[in-house]
Amino acid sequence: MVAVVRTRVARTRFAMGLAVALFAAGVGPVAHAASIETIAKQAILVDITSNTVLFEKSPDQRMAPSSMSKIMTMYMVFDAIKEGRLTLESTLPVSERAWRMQGSKMFVELHNNIKVDDLIKGVIVQSGNDACIVFAEGLAGSESAFAERMNKRARELGLKDTNLTNATGWPDPNHYMTARDLAILAEHLIKDFPEYYHYYSIREFKYHGINQGNRNPLLYRGMDVDGMKTGHTEAGGYGLTASAEREGRRLILVVNGLPNMQARADEAARLIEWGFREFATYALFKAGETVDQVPLWLGAQDTVPVTVPEDMKVTMARADRSGMKVSLVSNAPVAAPVKKGDVVGKVVVSAPGFPGKEFPVVAAQDVEKLGFVGRALAAAKFLIFGAS
Repeated sequence: MVAVVRTRVARTRFAMGLAVALFAAGVGPVAHAASIETIAKQAILVDITSNTVLFEKSPDQRMAPSSMSKIMTMYMVFDAIKEGRLTLESTLPVSERAWRMQGSKMFVELHNNIKVDDLIKGVIVQSGNDACIVFAEGLAGSESAFAERMNKRARELGLKDTNLTNATGWPDPNHYMTARDLAILAEHLIKDFPEYYHYYSIREFKYHGINQGNRNPLLYRGMDVDGMKTGHTEAGGYGLTASAEREGRRLILVVNGLPNMQARADEAARLIEWGFREFATYALFKAGETVDQVPLWLGAQDTVPVTVPEDMKVTMARADRSGMKVSLVSNAPVAAPVKKGDVVGKVVVSAPGFPGKEFPVVAAQDVEKLGFVGRALAAAKFLIFGAS
């Protein structure tokens, strides 16, 4: 049972609405723990179970995402399958342009028709640039048209500083993302297409007689990593977008600008293990569970039970847990009538060293306003005895 401290504040409805709007916009806290450094030029580590940033370094700096932008290519492919425009058994033709594409390859055959299931493995496991071109041309007619579609979808997904010019991550000064945008994209792919995420944990794939291993080094380290994508260009350095799930928590890490493959593997592993070791996610209330009672003014009952509309979880440094405080803040008494689902306050979670996090609380039931006689009696009581 979580102990909740009631706090009454005199707030305008505008101020309460602003607080709720900020929460709804996804403004999440950056948790703090013992400091950690990284040689990566850009990095972000997010616990998506509670939408908490555990660590960041230049997360909004534009960078060359290299093959990590293939996560967006695959998002578009999975979306096409979900919409019925493709199936895993569909086949797509290989153009001469796709066949001649350089860099990492699946080694598709010229003018052959390749099954979508194989192409997916070719992109995810083998990082095949040729397979990406096959998908781009098959879905949009050309790679440039496909890039336009990716940019449109990126904006819809909330990627604020992303511009893609190709399906492969091929070097281009106008092909850029940020570490934060990559983390957001990775979360969307995992949550929007859980039935296809398993492709990212495949360790090897053999096609055209050539067996290639997955380039994600963390898949082989036994540390609960199950995706996602490496990248490398001269401009961007060595990068990795990785995701790991352990004891009900899922972390997403993006690092870029590392000097070599060994540094990429070691830094990524170190940051993920630090995130699991130093932080914990605490479940406080389940969606619909009664948090407390909020006093009402001129209501048919004196109080209304309040709940949280979604599971309430916070991630903080394990060392801060003993000082955690949970407070219910409202401008009580709340004027009746109240409808079920009306926002009537918020729960504030605080702790030493923790920046705090807020959750809206809503009325769990309708409460009508008192009739004329009841309001008159309440007003008389107030005049005689004052506020109780």
